[in-house]
Amino acid sequence: MLTQEGRASLSDISDLNRLKSQLNQLQAVDVGDYIADLALERRAIAFRLLNKDQATDVFEYLDPDVREELIGSLHDAQVCQLVESMRPDDRAELFDELPASVVRRLIHQLSPTERQATATILGYPEGTAGRMMTTEYVRLRQGLTVSQALSKIRLNDQDKETIYYAYVTDDNRKLVQVVSLRQLVFSLPDAFIRDIASDRVLKVHTETPQEEAAQLMKRYDLLALPVVDREDRLVGILTIDDVVDILEEEATEDIQKLAGGGGDESSFALPQETIRKRLPWLVINIGLYIIAASAIAPFQSVISLVPVLSVVMPILANSSGNVGFQTLSVTVRGLGMGEITPKDTLQILRKEILAGLGTAVTLGVLMTLLSLIWTQHHERWVSVVAGLVMMTNTMVAVTLGTLLPMAMKRLKLDPALVSGPLVTTTLDTIGFILFLSLITLSLNVLKLPT
Repeated sequence: MLTQEGRASLSDISDLNRLKSQLNQLQAVDVGDYIADLALERRAIAFRLLNKDQATDVFEYLDPDVREELIGSLHDAQVCQLVESMRPDDRAELFDELPASVVRRLIHQLSPTERQATATILGYPEGTAGRMMTTEYVRLRQGLTVSQALSKIRLNDQDKETIYYAYVTDDNRKLVQVVSLRQLVFSLPDAFIRDIASDRVLKVHTETPQEEAAQLMKRYDLLALPVVDREDRLVGILTIDDVVDILEEEATEDIQKLAGGGGDESSFALPQETIRKRLPWLVINIGLYIIAASAIAPFQSVISLVPVLSVVMPILANSSGNVGFQTLSVTVRGLGMGEITPKDTLQILRKEILAGLGTAVTLGVLMTLLSLIWTQHHERWVSVVAGLVMMTNTMVAVTLGTLLPMAMKRLKLDPALVSGPLVTTTLDTIGFILFLSLITLSLNVLKLPT
């Protein structure tokens, strides 16, 4: 890993030949970090110092904005060579991030083979296995011997993204078997591939959601997963680095949605992009809190009679909202990681209710004791009501935090759409109505003192 001292020492090198030597000896990801931190006018200079293979690897690690900037600053021949040497899946990802006019120009400059490979990937919807796959894989025929297969791999498959698995197809390219490199190395040279390959092939279709494919690879500890089309023909593979990217992307999206964000915001996004993604959600949140405020409005006269309510209510709202958000986060994560499904709803709800009972009693007692600090002697009954409402709202919170994301999943919607602000606002509304209604009942029916 390139440390701050290492970056500083590279920046101090004035001899370009020496800097070129240093950059080409570093790991590509470290060079990418170094170039991204440079001033705009120095990035292209540093990138031009890289040899062809290093430049291709470094380019794949750069942020989209830096990539676009470099494409604009390099000569067309350099850009063409760089894009041509990228792997098809990485190239497709790059094209997703660039303006359409730039993409059209770059596609036109690709060789027919690379153009077809890229067009194939771009033809599948975003978020699917087909869009994330690479078309570079090792394919074998059933009639080959182990010796012939190894010779074929040595001669023709040196540039494939992974050779840990070889996929066996029939004459129509239908996937029938899979064989690992380990099996090939330790099998007799004259053995036929069809005799040593496994018929139990785990695969996904091009339309399979990328998250589902990633979960399958994670569950079975696969380094690669074949992707087939509707006719069961092999068209590509997903590799372990794709899975890391998918899981990171899905986790980031879920976290941002839970916080009431857009779900795809980068830390380095431009200010106007940040405003565009966050502001609509903030406006929606204001609308949600208007609902909670409207629940309080009819009870203004009650609050004026018992002013201590204005002190107690924020604690009540904040605590129950946190309980709901905790439950929601655990449930959404479990659904996202494939640990639970809607079929487990009753089991998960039972667990959350049992845990919620202990939490409810503890928070209810604390709420009662805290309320006693601010209430007058003749208002001590308010503390009891506050404690009871806290216990009730806590149980409602664990129930909503479990059932809402489960319902979204059953409806084939993203569970993270049940964002934290929505759950907390709902709990605020329920808590306020329940608390103030009980206070009103105590004043008008039970004639308790104020």
